[in-house]
Formats: sequence, C-alpha cells, structure tokens
Amino acid sequence: MDTHVPAGRRGPITKDEVLRTAEELKNWGKWGAEDQIGTLNYITAEDIVNACRLVKRGQVFAMGIPLDGNGPQKGHFGGRFNPIHTMLATGTDAVAGRFDEMNLRYADDVISMPVQAATHWDSLGHIFLGDKMYNGYDARLVDSGGVHKNGIEHTKAKMMGRGVLLDIARFRGVESLGDGEAIYNDELDACAKAQGVEVRRADFVILRTGHMERCRKQGDWGGYAGGEAPGVAFETCRWMHAKQIAGICSDTWGVEVRPNETSDVTQPWHWVVIPAMGLTMGEIFNVAELAADCAQDKIYEFLFYAPPLIITGGTGSMINPIAVK
Repeated sequence: MDTHVPAGRRGPITKDEVLRTAEELKNWGKWGAEDQIGTLNYITAEDIVNACRLVKRGQVFAMGIPLDGNGPQKGHFGGRFNPIHTMLATGTDAVAGRFDEMNLRYADDVISMPVQAATHWDSLGHIFLGDKMYNGYDARLVDSGGVHKNGIEHTKAKMMGRGVLLDIARFRGVESLGDGEAIYNDELDACAKAQGVEVRRADFVILRTGHMERCRKQGDWGGYAGGEAPGVAFETCRWMHAKQIAGICSDTWGVEVRPNETSDVTQPWHWVVIPAMGLTMGEIFNVAELAADCAQDKIYEFLFYAPPLIITGGTGSMINPIAVK
C-alpha cells in the first residue's frame, strides 16, 4: 500500500481548494454503490483478531464523558444542549405507596439530549457536500423521518479494532495545545515515531490535544463546544486517506482546528472526510487516563471498542468508547 502523503500547503485555503480535495479523495463507489459505512470497510476479521491479541493486562479505559447537565454544550452550534435527566418514578414515590397497586416498587427515568452532545460518533449522513452525502446519496434522503442512507445504525457491529493514541500534547511537551494551534501531517508522523507506534490500515486513531483536560482544570468549558480549539489542519485529510485508517477521534469538540483555515467554508476538513471519504469520526473523547497509562508503559496501541446505540436513521450516536490494554 502506498502511504506517501503529498505535501500540504500551510496557510489560508479557499473553497475551490476544499472542493478539489474532496473530489480527489472521494471514496464513492469504492465498496459498491450501496455502501453506507465508508472507511470501516477497511476492518477485516483478521484485524479484529490481531487487535484482541494486544490485550495483555486486562486494563480497561473508558473515554466517555458523563451524560448530565455539566457537559460542554451551551447552544453555540445548532442549539445543542447538555443531557437532561428526568425521573419518571422514584424511591420517594415508592415509599409513598404510589406503586403498591402494581405490587412492584421501582425507579425509572428518561434522558433527553442531542445525539452529539457528549462523546459520540458522527454518522456519514451528518455532513453534506453540496446536495450529496457519502457515496453520492442525495442529501434529501435525510428528512424529518431521519437519515435514510448512511445512518449510524449501519455501523452497529463495525466499531472495533486496533486503536492507536497519538499524544500530540505530550509530544510537544505541553499540558495542552493552544486554541487555534494546528496539527500537520509531519507532526502526526513524528509523534507516532517518537512513541514507537505505527499507524496502519484499519486503525482507529485517537488524538490528544489536552483541550478537554485544560477546560476541566479551569472548571469551565468556555467555548469548547463550537468555539476556538486546537485540532488537525486541513491537509491531514490526505494523511488519513493515504493511511487508510478506519476512524479518527479526538479530545476536542470537532477534531479540526478552529478558527478554520478559511473564512469561505465552515469546518472545511469535515467537508472532505465525512461526505467525500466516508471516514468515521469520533469527538469529545476523554483520553486523559489512557494517555497517562500509555506514557507510563510506552505502549500506544490497544484493543478499541465503541459500538454506537442502534439509533435508526441517526446522524450520530452517543458512546462510551473503551480501550483495553
């Protein structure tokens, strides 16, 4: 496999450049006209068996953030709000005898939230390229009834394989990258080399910028959800395409650097990786505990498992991703 990555251009990019790159990196039709899972097709049964062999200690690291009202959402993007947890039946109700006629005392509850308000996957029906989504499906196939092509439910048995952590913050020797600081292709390679790990086909690559930890240390999410943030530069879509990774995940809200590298397009990297490449993307990952362990034992690969909820026609799904070493 040729993993040579053409040199990227640093500095402002244009909308035309974004569209040209999307056309060049399109995976439409690569896995057939009916495909709805994109780069997850790279994962084979052998890849999963090999990933399971990485488990040596049985140490489990959970990377989801709590589903409660203390999350980062402040309505800055699309009106997203933090999870709202409501009790339907309580112990107080039970002791008061409310359920005695049922001969069952119990507690019950409900949670209301946008599917991307906490740690989550984006589905391939989340971002459009013009009037199309991944694999050339018409954007109008997403309507009030849900995502009728590229919904998150199609990935229900595919989110498992070899995980690789690229700890960019620790590689730079800082607690956190600053807002607006971009990560380029050469730094991704240099970080992997310094950690003694190779990024391979079908990997789930997890990036640590330190942004989430910075916000938590400050005791204030600030503009984490939709504001300025460290993240990958636009050119990295070529790196991810060449490496043939299955998925990319980050401890930030949107993976790519903000402010974006252009004022012509909002989230230009998203324009390419989701609707053109069909790359699975995970956001708002809490990687602090995993990163600390990797720094200690110098092992940056692990079994990764993060199935979505089976939300029929979902633009994404909240998750609690797991790394096992």
